[in-house]
Amino acid sequence: MNTWAEATGELISAIGFDDFAAKLTCALKGIAPFDYTVVFGYLGSARPLDLYDDFPSGKRRVFVEDYQEGPYLLDPFYLASTTPVESGLYRLRDLAPDRFYQGEYFRNYYVQTGLAEEIGFFINLPDNAVTVVSLMRAEKAFSAREVRELRQYWPVVNAACSKHWRDLASEFGAPGGKAPDNGLHKSLELAFQAFGKGILTPREREVVEFTLKGHSAEAVGRILEIAPGTVRIHRRNIYSKLQIRSQGELFSEFIDTLLQNPT
Repeated sequence: MNTWAEATGELISAIGFDDFAAKLTCALKGIAPFDYTVVFGYLGSARPLDLYDDFPSGKRRVFVEDYQEGPYLLDPFYLASTTPVESGLYRLRDLAPDRFYQGEYFRNYYVQTGLAEEIGFFINLPDNAVTVVSLMRAEKAFSAREVRELRQYWPVVNAACSKHWRDLASEFGAPGGKAPDNGLHKSLELAFQAFGKGILTPREREVVEFTLKGHSAEAVGRILEIAPGTVRIHRRNIYSKLQIRSQGELFSEFIDTLLQNPT
């Protein structure tokens, strides 16, 4: 097995070459074992680029192909990339809203991944592009010691990835850091504004947005500066207007809108 120094040397030598991400995965697995790696490139609300993944074909459909078709808009890692967060290593649960694991994105999409935990290195790049190197485990979460040791490797990850993907923004066809006009992916805000247009009020659409992102009524109330009880009333009115009965149906309606009405 390669030593830490040998793996790092191979990683540095691979900068600018096709096997860079595979060498990065190898180096990271020498610190803490994990099952899968996926590297997504983000630029604003444009459709994410799959820069690398090592999924078997059956899992790749859920993790990559399905994800790119719309669910990414509710992904805490994607949402963090648009904030943006400071470069570094994050656990998904540290970025997720308070009811993420009870929310419909998790229950209807993310649960299909079968993951025990996902952590990601966020690398902020020129022209507002972001690379997220996600490390995934199927059986058990990363221990505090493993996360700490991976964080110690952060300077290497940051330096190598920043150099290898320094021109990522150009791969979106977006010189100057402006996200391309990409249909329904033009902006998350516009997507939520379009949902239920002509049926829901602007406030109700805001409630839909934060509810689907995984926020509780209390958290939505704090964000919108209204009482949690008012949020619940809005939710009842939303369900009535859309003729649905649950948050699960609300999630399905939203995803259907994204896929069927790309403009």
